[in-house]
Amino acid sequence: MQATWILPDGRAVTADVKAGQNLMEAAVAHHIPNVIGECGGSLSCATCHVVVDPAWADKTGSVGTFEDAMLDVAEAERQETSRLSCQIKMSADLDGLILHVPQP
Repeated sequence: MQATWILPDGRAVTADVKAGQNLMEAAVAHHIPNVIGECGGSLSCATCHVVVDPAWADKTGSVGTFEDAMLDVAEAERQETSRLSCQIKMSADLDGLILHVPQP
């Protein structure tokens, strides 16, 4: 399965992601700029903030209460399809997922 991160400069980075792996872990493993995952996925930072491509937004699930609060304090401005990538787990339904990395 693959995911693509669109970087602030327009470059695209596509990488293989294992089923069940969260997209923050995958981004860090593939050295995606501006996706840091400082808290390791424990919902205590917003350094894995991404914007889900609108075509994929319905497939990534809804924002939980804690995630919603953390998105409000993300460094980059929150957008309609903003998510913390630690809260999105790769599955066959998300093969081809496109995530936009916001400018910090």
